[in-house]
Formats: sequence, C-alpha cells, structure tokens
Amino acid sequence: MHDKYPQSDFLNLQGYDDDAEFIPIMTVGDEGEDDKGDNFPEELPILPLRNTVLFPGVVIPITVGRDKSIKLIRDANGADKTIGVVSQRDVSVEDPGFADLHPFGTVARILKMLRMPDGNTTVIIQGRQRFRLEQITSFEPYIKARISHSKDLKPKKSDKEFDALIGSTKDLAQQIIQLSPNIPSEAAIALKNIESPAFLVNFIASNLNVEVAEKQRLLEVENLKERATDVLTLLSKEFQMLELKNLIQSKVKVDLDKQQREYFLHQQLKTIQEELGGATPDLEVQNLRERGKSKKWSKTVQEHFNKELDKLQRMNPAAADYSVVLNYVELMLELPWEEFSKDRFDLKRAKKILDTDHYGLEKVKDRILEYLAVLKLKANMKAPILLLVGPPGVGKTSLGKSIAKAVGREYVRMSLGGVHDEATIRGHRKTYIGAMPGRIIQSVKKAGKSNPVMVLDEIDKVGSDFRGDVSSALLEVLDPEQNSTFFDHYLELDYDLSKVLFIATANSLAPIQPALLDRMEVIEINGYTIEEKLEIAKKYLIPKQLEEHGLEKTDVKLNPASVRKVIEGYTRESGVRTLDKRIASLVRGYAKLKALEEPYEVEVDDESIKKILGPRIFDQDLYEGNESAGVVTGLAWTSVGGDILFIETGVSRGKGRLQITGNLGDVMKESASIAMAYVRTHADALGIDHRLFDATDIYIHVPEGATPKDGPSAGITMLTSIVSAYTQRKVRKNLAMTGEITLRGKVLPVGGIKEKILAAKRAGITNIIMCTQNRKDVEDIRPEYIKELTFHYVNRMEEVLELALTTEKIKKAVDFSKFIESAENNGKK
Repeated sequence: MHDKYPQSDFLNLQGYDDDAEFIPIMTVGDEGEDDKGDNFPEELPILPLRNTVLFPGVVIPITVGRDKSIKLIRDANGADKTIGVVSQRDVSVEDPGFADLHPFGTVARILKMLRMPDGNTTVIIQGRQRFRLEQITSFEPYIKARISHSKDLKPKKSDKEFDALIGSTKDLAQQIIQLSPNIPSEAAIALKNIESPAFLVNFIASNLNVEVAEKQRLLEVENLKERATDVLTLLSKEFQMLELKNLIQSKVKVDLDKQQREYFLHQQLKTIQEELGGATPDLEVQNLRERGKSKKWSKTVQEHFNKELDKLQRMNPAAADYSVVLNYVELMLELPWEEFSKDRFDLKRAKKILDTDHYGLEKVKDRILEYLAVLKLKANMKAPILLLVGPPGVGKTSLGKSIAKAVGREYVRMSLGGVHDEATIRGHRKTYIGAMPGRIIQSVKKAGKSNPVMVLDEIDKVGSDFRGDVSSALLEVLDPEQNSTFFDHYLELDYDLSKVLFIATANSLAPIQPALLDRMEVIEINGYTIEEKLEIAKKYLIPKQLEEHGLEKTDVKLNPASVRKVIEGYTRESGVRTLDKRIASLVRGYAKLKALEEPYEVEVDDESIKKILGPRIFDQDLYEGNESAGVVTGLAWTSVGGDILFIETGVSRGKGRLQITGNLGDVMKESASIAMAYVRTHADALGIDHRLFDATDIYIHVPEGATPKDGPSAGITMLTSIVSAYTQRKVRKNLAMTGEITLRGKVLPVGGIKEKILAAKRAGITNIIMCTQNRKDVEDIRPEYIKELTFHYVNRMEEVLELALTTEKIKKAVDFSKFIESAENNGKK
C-alpha cells in the first residue's frame, strides 16, 4: 500500500483536510534550541514520504499505509516521538532504498496519532530541523539511518535587505490569500502571528502550489536568504496566475450577466408586445403554422416543416440559431410546392407569338410547338431539356422569354458564365454561416410556380476548381430521370423539377461535359444571312430604336440599301447585336439634329452613314479571279459567321521540302500533309513528273497570318491548289470549295455549311464544291437565299479536280522540266 496524505496548502487548499490544524506552534526559542542539534540523536528511524516535503516548524497530517511505516510510527510514538522524514524520488517504489530517497530530510516530532474509522492510521507531525542522510544502518523492521544535522545559514540581524525580503513575502502571501476564494481567512491570521523569519519562509514554502521536486529544492537550500528569494519568486508567479484567473472569471461573469440581462429584456419586450397586440415569437410561430396548412405539399414535407417549427418554438429568440431556423422555415413556405401555371394549348397563338418576337429560328419554334401539342394530348409529359447552340447575338437568350410567353408560364433566367462553385447549384449546408439555397431553388422561388421556363445561360462557360465541378452538379438538374427528386443541400428535401422547361444556351459544344451534353436535346442556331438581317432590322431593330429615342417613323427613314451598307461595312457577326448598336448610333445622330432643330434629310444615305458611323470598318472579301496557278478559294466558318479564304501554293527550285505558313493549327497542317501525300501517290494520274517532287520545294500559305486558322475543311482546297501549282492549270472561275480529304482520296463532310454558303454568295461565288453528305445541310437553307448558286456534290478527290481545274494553262506558265534537268545535273556532279 501507499502512504496517503493530503497536500497541506494554506495558499491553495486543494485537498485541504478541514480537521487538520495548521498553527505555528514553534517559537523562536525552540528554533534556537533545535539549531544546537543536541536534542536529536545521530541515528533516526526514517519515514519515506510520497508527494510532499516537510519543512522545519511546519505541522502536517500524514496517513500511513505501509506496514513498515505503521510499525515505525507506533514504536516512535511509544519512545521519544522523534523520527526522520525524507521524500522519495520515485513515488511508485514500494520499499525504497538509499538511492530512492532524497539526500536531505527533516527531523520531525510526532504530535498526535489517530486511528481512523476506515482502519488507516493518521499521524500529525511537526518538522524541527533539516538533516543530511549519510548512511542507512538498517532496513528491518523499518529504515534506520545515520544523519548529520544541517543548520540554516541565517543573515545578520542588521541585514535590512533580508528584512525587506521577508516583509515583501508576507505582504504578497496576504494578497494571494485575499485573491484566492479557496483559502480560508484564518490563514491570514496565522501569517500575522508568525514572528520567526525562518519559520515564515518554511511555512509559505510548504504551502506553495508547486511540484514536490521544487519544494525539495527549496528545502536543500542552506542559505535562508536565498531560500526566501526563491520563495518570493514562486509567490510572484502564483500571484500573477491568480490575477489572470480572476480576470477571466470576471469576463465570463460579465458575459453571463449580459445574457441574463438580454433574456430578461426579451421577456419584458414579449410582455409589452402582447399588451400592444404585436407579434410575439410564439404568435409568429403560430402564424407560420397556419400558413403551412394551406400549402400543397406531401406528407414528408409537412412532417419536416412541423418538426422545424417545433424546434423554432423551443428556441430562445435571442439565440444565434433562431434566425437560421426562421429563414429556413420561411423558405419552405415561399417555395411553390405542387403549384403550377396553367399551360395555354392554343398552338396558333403560340406560333404567332414566336414569329412576332423572332425572325427565322424555325427548328426551335417547331420543337416548342411539338412539345405543346404532345402536352395537350398527354398532360403529365416530362418537359424537354433543350440546348440552343449558336454564335452570339442570334437571339438564344431572348427566345426563352418568348417561349414562356407562348406557353403561358413564368420566366426565370440563370446566368452560368464564370460559375465555379458547386454550391451555387446545390446550395450550402445550414451549418455554414450565411448559408443559402442554390440558384435553382432560388429561381423556382422567384418564379412562384414549379413549372417555369428556366433559361440556363452560357452553360458552356461554367468552370471547375477545388470548390467542385458545376457541370457534374448540373447532371442531376438536367436529367429527366433524376430531377424529379432534386436535392438541395440547404433545403435538405427532394424537390420536383421535372415540370420545369429548361432551355440552356451555349456558343460552342466543345467545352460542355459529354455526360451533360447527352442529357440535352441539341438544337443548332446558325447565323443570319444578310437577307434575314435586313428583315430583322426592318421588323424589330429600327422600330425599337426609334421608340427608345423618342422619334417617329417619319423622322428617320432607313431603306434596305442603307441597312445593307451598315451590315456589310460596319458589322462582322453572325447575330444582330452589333447591327442593333450601329442602328442606335444612326438614330441618335438624327435625334440630335431634331433636338437642335437643324434642317436634315430624313432619308438615310451613304453620306449620312459615313458622317455618323465614320469610315467603313470592314472590307468584304471578293473573288480574285483565276489568272494565277495554285490559288484556290476555300470556305471557312468563324465565330461571327462564314468567310472565304484563299489557299496559295508556290513551287521553287529545291530539294523536296514542304513549308506551310499562315498561322495554321495542327489539324490544318495535317490536311496539307495529307494533300501532298495524295499528290505524290497519284502523280502519274495527275500528269505530274514524279522527279519534280525532289527537284522543287513547295510552299503553302493562307493569307491574313495574324488570324489563327484550324480545321479539316480546307483539305480539298489545299489539294486542288497543289495540283494547280504543279500542273500550271487554271482553276475554274467563280468557284469555291469545302471538304475534308483522306489519304485514299475520299471527300468527307464538314460543318458550318450555311454560313460558308452565305459567305460565298457575298463574295460573288457562283459554283460550290462540297461532299455529297452535306446536301442535307443545303436543303435546310431557304431556296430564295441560294437561287443564284450551283452546287457540285462529290465523293472522291478525282471528281473535285475534274470539276475545279480546266485544261487551259495560265499565261507565263513555268516550265518545270528545267528544274528537273538542273537537279539531275547537280546530282551527277
């Protein structure tokens, strides 16, 4: 068993025994007698102590449990009551030896021995004098050892510094007693009654709240002045800790008092509101409950709503979470659960609205009318998810508003451009500060109905980073099989989006995630032709700008020729956004003239256009003739519509190198390499001497080198240009072409046919060569737009060359036989 005893501590009474009396019963005279050392024997029974150190003059109670210790106490109590007390180094050692004990201890006198009710023996002892442990003489029946008495080195009575040290120690101890709520006030009286400086230092050292090792170090300090200095240092640390604790406790108390005060004020406010007839928190919860009864929601949602209301009712209105729960409950009430707009199934009216708001776009209009027709026959049909793809300014976004108007539904638009955070779609969990539902749920709430027309604008421009992948979050929203149970992290309930008519818009399909693209029905919207732009300007843009600028039709007259001039010279786009701005500039110019009351011609002519809009910005690319070999007109698609481009091929003396220039992409360079390989392979059939390839270098260039170009559609144009350059044959007049080639000479279909054809028409082209599989794209174009064009459909490269190259050679044709002869002569040398 272990010796058990409380830590006797007047200054910090942790484990303080109320029955122990701590009184300084040692007088100055006794202290002097003990210093002589004559009253104590040279050999003493040694009582090992755990977790405490006994100082001279100090009285402490000790509970002994070891058999050796009990016998020692009994024998000593029956004899001279004098024992030696030494602290153990390691408290876990049950039977300590010489090495397990500290070298310094204290001679103690047994004052009283008590038998406790639990069977343990408690002894009250008082320290008398320090000693040094010299040698253990016996281990049985308990430890006996030979000791040498160690006297304190006391300062002179005239040492004023020591007197000040003792005074400071006593004052600081008094302050600690006052600050500490655990130390009884009797301790202060005991301190005042201590006259001996040595006993004062030992008494305070014994009761310090420090480790046993630190107390043992103090006991071993021989110089009393040094021991007093160390005690004062430790007291200062204890004083600072107490001050810090009290400061923290006072802050906590202030916070608690503030909360209690706020609670009391809220209770008063509640009473005042009840007297005035205002809405108390309980009444507010009751109003929310009444509103919930009128909602058309499922049993699951109803139960969740009531659960949240019950939680709200139990909460203190002053609590931080009260507003969070209140906002959540109000969101549930504001969402249009099972509330739908009544669709209008008048197809003729819907078609009229679509035609009035937008010119062209027949595919989109037909798809919406088909949806309305099926919905009329089968009311529970899932709404389609459409993706409108096309260049900027063709009316993709505004089409959503027209569709909503046509079907009689609410319209909401959500811009996805630059969105990176998945929480924008799914919402934040309520545990976050400032959490809110996702944009989808917010849009439905804004619409007020569960079946709005929702435009997801710029879906190709969403991003992904460490905050999540927005495209992946949209998979659930735009999947007809999943969106009936859309889960928002804030709402924490399934919401049915299957009746929402989603219309997404994009400029390109390339950035869209394949899994997301697979869930949508893609409808391509091509750019407008000049004829369509003229109609749009006439029906929509001009009347709109006149109205916005406060002018009448008679104030400004824009005829078709003037509008065409603006389209061709001041815009280069697939849509009509820039055209709208140019018309607005013209109208503002005339509005200024009218406001200044200056005379002007109401008819807009070339001169007034140049005066208001400035010099012509864009020059139209025109066909340049066929007087040069190796120059062939190709057709290209750009983000602002179609355009023509020229492929130029030149041949010079060399060693068979191929050089390609014009800021071309990898795909276009590969097309040139394939074309060259085809020409080398079929040189005999093309009438080209195969020796010419090693005797010459060939250069392929596409003008406007500052503009990046890429794509496979210039394949047949490059091949025709190479053959024309080697054979010096003329290219057919007013001819353009587009198509991809293979090494076997097959011609493959390409995209952007409508834009390319319209560009060819603007440039004065009359004949166009393309793949047979592109015939379907030509048939989608209105016949009146292409009535002046002749199309030649081909499957093989041989057909292209037969159509494109004439038998006539150009003037001043190059004689390549001299190149071959020169190369052979150089080879012989």
